[in-house]
Amino acid sequence: MSDPTPPQTAAEAPTVARTQRFALNEDWLATAVGLLLVALVLTGVIPTGLVP
Repeated sequence: MSDPTPPQTAAEAPTVARTQRFALNEDWLATAVGLLLVALVLTGVIPTGLVP
């Protein structure tokens, strides 16, 4: 069985659907971890003595 979609090459322009797709990458992971740390400090789970 062959794949009906041809493989994309680097020269092809990205499609609208491809550029508007939401991707969970390392930037979003860093944002989530940062917000979690701020929430832990604000709620007192992490003592203020540990925060520089």
